[in-house]
Amino acid sequence: MSLSIIILAAGKGSRMKSNKPKVIHQVAGKPMLQHVVDTSKLLNPEQIIVVIGHESEQVKESMQGQGLIFVEQTEQLGTGHAVVQCHDELNTGNDILVLYGDVPLIKETTLSALIAKGRQNNVVCLLSFDAIDPTGYGRIVRDNEGLVTAIVEEKDASEDIRQIKESNSGILYIKGTEYRELLAELDADNAQQEYYLTDVVKHAVARNHNVDAVICTDESEVLGVNNQQQLAEVESIYRLSGANQLMTQGVKIVDPQRIDIRGTVKAGHDVIIDINCLLEGTVELGDGVEIGANCVLKDCKIGKNTKIQPMCIIDQSDIGENNDIGPFARIRPETKTHNKAKIGNFVEIKKSTIGEGSKVNHLSYIGDTEMGASVNIGAGTITCNYDGAYKHKTIIEDDVFIGSDTQLVAPVLISKSTTIGAGSTITKDTPEGQLSFSRAKQISITGWARPRKNK
Repeated sequence: MSLSIIILAAGKGSRMKSNKPKVIHQVAGKPMLQHVVDTSKLLNPEQIIVVIGHESEQVKESMQGQGLIFVEQTEQLGTGHAVVQCHDELNTGNDILVLYGDVPLIKETTLSALIAKGRQNNVVCLLSFDAIDPTGYGRIVRDNEGLVTAIVEEKDASEDIRQIKESNSGILYIKGTEYRELLAELDADNAQQEYYLTDVVKHAVARNHNVDAVICTDESEVLGVNNQQQLAEVESIYRLSGANQLMTQGVKIVDPQRIDIRGTVKAGHDVIIDINCLLEGTVELGDGVEIGANCVLKDCKIGKNTKIQPMCIIDQSDIGENNDIGPFARIRPETKTHNKAKIGNFVEIKKSTIGEGSKVNHLSYIGDTEMGASVNIGAGTITCNYDGAYKHKTIIEDDVFIGSDTQLVAPVLISKSTTIGAGSTITKDTPEGQLSFSRAKQISITGWARPRKNK
């Protein structure tokens, strides 16, 4: 049976105190709604429909290019009304799964269990949870056979029903063959004059349809976000979950409360990550890698036994084995270092290859460069790769020694075993195995006076 997923994302979220719609506030570096969409895609639905309303253009812009169907709810008349707006877009006969754009921690395994249970002779299947504190939640009432007979809101609940811990998350599955007739019976006969999606339960029960519920064992999965405090709470849960996954792989994390994982991390054995590190995108850490404090790693691969000193940024790069990086190094996209390379303090590397055993130790900028093996770059050396209009390449062959405070003006070739004298500006290709340098005549001016401020 095909599946259609409806994600409700039309709310204003006034308690967020923000000009942005609630669902595009970020958790782990991406909108809450994006988390829900990503999880939805794991279920292989035939269509994903997002119901939007408040600041709808902002939501569309943040989610564009993903094949989503957007439906606008111009009047906020309840969750049932929001789902009804999707009728014209829904593929006929598809089973329906209703999710919420402000519940970003829901997992694919939980939703798969819900769908599977729903398809076992149930017309409606709810996702419930045993709330630690059920105050404010609708309670799930079951009969002697365990089937759901009602959702009772707290304001309408007797004292006995209020003792029930099993609570309604709002997430539910509806069998496609019965979906339209159940939604057609919704009404706004209540104090808020809104159409509640949960009313499909009483209509299904009245028609003698089976209604069941799957209990989510982790209450954090169904936490909704309504204000900045709850957003911070969800962020904290997500962060700790990522840390726990890494520690399960064997990674030593110095303080699980002080690591931020915003993507997928694959780690080998005996990896150590110090405090306040941020890992984004897809990150791969080889055996024995050590990451110092306050580092940012994004979409990168770090080879075995490499040590990243504190305060480094590595972005979209491939770092070899047994490297020593930092501290305070910035490695920009499209950089590759070979084994046993050294990138030192306050060094920036951009779109360059650093050969095996080569060293760029101090205060240097290397951009658009192909560097061979066993090269030594002196402190303060820069490659002048930009002429104001175009980028140009510097090629440094094996066994080159470049003295401190040198400028290599690209395009230029520094041939094998060249030595460059300190303080040189190199504008021409150098001959192999020779000393090259540039000097201007040193002069002193008699009688010159240093400028001074007027009193």
